[in-house]
Amino acid sequence: MSNSSLPSLRLVVMAKAPLPGYAKTRLIPALGEQGAASLAERLLQQTLMEAVKADLGPVELHVTPDSLHPFWQTLALPRGVTLHNQTQGDLGQRLWQAANTYQVAGQGLLLLGTDCPALTAARLRKAAVALKNADAVMYPAKDGGYTLLGLKRVCWRLFEDISWSTEVVAQQTLERLQECAMLCRCLEVLPDIDEPEDLQFLPCAWGVSQAES
Repeated sequence: MSNSSLPSLRLVVMAKAPLPGYAKTRLIPALGEQGAASLAERLLQQTLMEAVKADLGPVELHVTPDSLHPFWQTLALPRGVTLHNQTQGDLGQRLWQAANTYQVAGQGLLLLGTDCPALTAARLRKAAVALKNADAVMYPAKDGGYTLLGLKRVCWRLFEDISWSTEVVAQQTLERLQECAMLCRCLEVLPDIDEPEDLQFLPCAWGVSQAES
């Protein structure tokens, strides 16, 4: 299927600066502070590369801390990726703000983080195809969250009172979608890279090894 037959979407990538002691802190016991930060940066670059490669529409990178932080100011963004600040508040408030920023009437969006190297351009296009015949699309995560949420319309309820960073995020979000009378298509479950045991799901070519057992 050619991309010209797919709907135009905004790809909204939520990212934390990959700084030692700030990003991927749960991986520090396995990789050390610098190793965890280096992996976070590689995941960020991989996500942006695949988002641009998918060629589905504009790619927005919504970041924390502020986009004026030296890391973001010196980061070489792929062509066409725009940089935006995340708002204050919990993840639900930040997702809501990012979903509504620069929204064009009738344009859907894909919300994703940078924790899932399995979110390839092909899988992003698969989500876009699924969204043609549904109100929402989700790639659930192995840990009970989701790696991607695609929406034809945005509703605050989808991000309200969610137990973020727990194993019930996907289930609660599906319940909210039902409350909002939005039909959701669930695609395959994918792994996020958050804990040391998740390192097995990294591409072998990355050659990531644990600093300690």
